[in-house]
Amino acid sequence: MKLQTLACAVALMTGGLFFSHTVNEAIAATSVEQQVTLAPTREQSLVTRQVATLVDRQHYLNMRLDANVSRRVLAMYIDSLDPDHTLFLQSDIDEFNKKYGASLGTSLKTGDLAPAFNIYDRYRTRLNSFYQYAMQQLDKKQDLHRNDFIELDREEAPFFKSKREQQEHWQKMLVSQLINLNINKEEEAAKQQALKANPELAAGQDLTPPEDLSPVDTLKKRYRRQIEQQTRIKSDRVLEKILNATLATYDPHSNYYAPIEAMELNRQTTLALEGIGVSIRPERGNEDYTRIETIVDGGPASKSGQVKSGDRIIGVGQEGDPIVDVIGWPSSEIVGLIRGKRGTKVTLRLLATGASANQARVVTLTRDVIQEEDSGVRSRVVNVKRNDGEHKIGVIEIPSFYLNYRARREGNSYRSVSVDTQKALVSLQSQNVEGVVVDLRNNPGGSLEEVARMLGQFVKDGPVVQIRDGNGNVNVFRDEDGGEQVYSGPLAVIVNLASASASEIFSAAIQDYQRGIVIGSTTTGKGTAQVQLDSLAYGQATLTQRKFYRITGGSTQNKGVVPDVPLINIYDEDLGERKAKNALKWDTIQTAPYKREGVVTPFVPQVTTWSTQRIKAEPQFVYLSALKSIAEKTKDKKQSSLNIDVRKREIKDLETETLRAENERRTATGLQPYANWESYQAALDARSESRAKMKAAQRPPLPEDEAFITESANILMDMVSLQKAHPDAKVSDPSITVSQKPVS
Repeated sequence: MKLQTLACAVALMTGGLFFSHTVNEAIAATSVEQQVTLAPTREQSLVTRQVATLVDRQHYLNMRLDANVSRRVLAMYIDSLDPDHTLFLQSDIDEFNKKYGASLGTSLKTGDLAPAFNIYDRYRTRLNSFYQYAMQQLDKKQDLHRNDFIELDREEAPFFKSKREQQEHWQKMLVSQLINLNINKEEEAAKQQALKANPELAAGQDLTPPEDLSPVDTLKKRYRRQIEQQTRIKSDRVLEKILNATLATYDPHSNYYAPIEAMELNRQTTLALEGIGVSIRPERGNEDYTRIETIVDGGPASKSGQVKSGDRIIGVGQEGDPIVDVIGWPSSEIVGLIRGKRGTKVTLRLLATGASANQARVVTLTRDVIQEEDSGVRSRVVNVKRNDGEHKIGVIEIPSFYLNYRARREGNSYRSVSVDTQKALVSLQSQNVEGVVVDLRNNPGGSLEEVARMLGQFVKDGPVVQIRDGNGNVNVFRDEDGGEQVYSGPLAVIVNLASASASEIFSAAIQDYQRGIVIGSTTTGKGTAQVQLDSLAYGQATLTQRKFYRITGGSTQNKGVVPDVPLINIYDEDLGERKAKNALKWDTIQTAPYKREGVVTPFVPQVTTWSTQRIKAEPQFVYLSALKSIAEKTKDKKQSSLNIDVRKREIKDLETETLRAENERRTATGLQPYANWESYQAALDARSESRAKMKAAQRPPLPEDEAFITESANILMDMVSLQKAHPDAKVSDPSITVSQKPVS
C-alpha cells in the first residue's frame, strides 16, 4: 500500500501515545536474581573490534573514535536504552560518565564489551524496579480524575535525581495507560454494538473483539508478557545496541545487524529470503496467538500442502531440537525462529481455526530461498478522462532499487530492478500508452549501479550522479549504453517524504536533464552511500563512505529533491533527514558537463496552477488535507491531562472532526455516510482484515492513494499539451501561461 495512514491525532490519542517508548520496548524480569546473565561471545567481541576500527578509519567523516567521540557514543547508547529518561537516575549517568566516558571508544576498538554489558545490566535492574513498582501499584485503586498532566516528550528532559521523583512519573505513566485502556475498552464495546446493529459493516470479516479483560488486568497481562520475554533475551541485543549507538554517533545510516536482523537486510536488498514462504501476524482478538495469513506460491509451506491460511503457530522447533511453545510470543520473535539457512529444517506445531488443542498437528519443512515476486516492480495502465476523451497512461511502481548481488556473484539467476523495469516499459509501450508515470513514493533506495542502469533507460547519454568519498575524490557515474533508450516518451516521477537515496538520485537526474516532470513532496534527503559489510565475524553492517551529488553539483543530502509540482505531504516532517540526529550537511561540488534532453521548467507554473485548481475540487485530496490539519493540532503537544473526562472530551472532538472529513468525502464520491464513529471504525477494521488476507499484488489501490496517480497523469498530460503548443520553448524562457481552464 503506497499511502501510509496519516498520523491522525485521534489514532495517537486513543492508540497508546502515552505508553512510554521505554515500556513498550522493555523486557525485564520479576526480580534481579531471575534475570538471565548476559555475556559477550568471542565472535561478538571480534565483530565489535572490526566495526569500531572501520568507523574509526573508514567512515566518510574521517572522525576518530577518540575520547570526545567516545563520550558522544556513551550518551547515544544510554539514550537508545532509555530514550524518555525514565529509568536511569542521574547518579547512574554520572557514574557511567566517570567510568566509561573517555574510554568507551578504546574499549570497543579492542573488542572489550564489558562496559556495554555492565550498563545494560544496570538498565535491566532499573527496568525491573519499574515493573515491580507497576505491578504493586496496579493492585491498588488508581485515581483517573487527577488534575495534573504527564509530559509527552522527555527526550531532552533531565534524568530524575531521586527514586521518589522517578516514581512520581511512573505513577503518572500508569494512570495515563489506564486512561487509554478505559477509553479503548469503551470504544470497542460501542463498535461491537454498531456491528450487532448493522452486521453488514463487517463485510463478511471476522471482527472478533479483544479479550474481555478489565483495563487493569489488560495492563498486568501486557507487563507479564514482557517480563516473560526476559527468558529469551540474547546477548545479541546488547551487541546491536552498543554498535548501533557507535555508528549513529557518526551518521543515521551506518548500522549493525546481528545475524537474525541481517536476514531482513538481505531480504530488503535482494527481494529474496530463506524461510518457508508464509506471512504471519497476531490473531485478531487474542494476541497470545500468531496465525498464518498468506502462503507464497511455490514455497516450502505451499508445496507441502500441510499448511493452511488461518493456522495458529503454537510451537516451533529447530532441526534436532525439541519444539518450543510460542504461545504469547511476539510475531517478530516467531519470524526469527522460522527463518533460517536454505536446506535446514524447521518444525511447526499448528492448530487449525476452531480446532481444540489436542488436534494440533506437526509439520516439518525444509527452508528454501523464497523469491518475493509480489514485492518487485509492478506496472499497469490507467485510463484518464479528459475533455478530449480517455488517455492511456502507464504506471510503474518501484518499491526499491533491488539487486540480488549475491546470486549474481555466485553465477546464479537473479532479480534486479533495472531488468524488471525494462520489461515493464516494453510491455507498456506495446499497449500504446501516451506517457509513463514512475511511482517512487515510499521507495527507500537500494543499489547505486541499478539506479544508474535505470536512468540509462530514460536518458540518451551523459552523467547520472556524482559520488564523493571522504578524501574529496569525485567519481561520476554515467549512462554508457551508447545513447540507447528503452523509453523516450513523456515522463513523470512521483516522490514523497519517504522517497530516499537511490530514489532521489533518479528523480534528481530526471529533473536536471529536464527529461520529465517531478511531482509530489520533498524527498527524505538521504544523500549518502553505504558499503554493505557482509563478511564480518558476526552479522552484517553498513558504513557510510560516500555522498551523492546531482549532476548540477548540489547534494541531495539533507535538502532532498524538491518536486516541480507539489502535492500534499501526508507524512510528518520528522521522518526526513532534516530532523535526524547527526545527519551529514548539505554542500555542493562542481557541475558535471551534461546536455538537457527536454524542456520542462517554463511550463511548471502553468501546470502547477491547473493542478492546484483540480486538487481543490478532488474529494480525496480535500479529505487528506483535512486529516493532516487534524493531526497537526496535537503534533507539538507537550503534555496530556491525567483526567479521564478531559481526555475523553479531547478525543471526542478529534473523532468528530475526523468523521466529518470522512463523511464529506463519502458524500462527494456518492457513498453513504457513516452513522457514527463506531460504524466508521468497524468498517475500517473490516477493510483492514480483508486486505491483510490478500497478497500484495491482489490488493486494490485505496481511493486516496489512487488520487495521486490520477493527478500525476493529468499533470503529465498538461505538460505534453503545453510542450506541443510551444515546440520551440527553451529552458531559459520565462514561464509560459495560457488563459484556458484546467483539463479535468
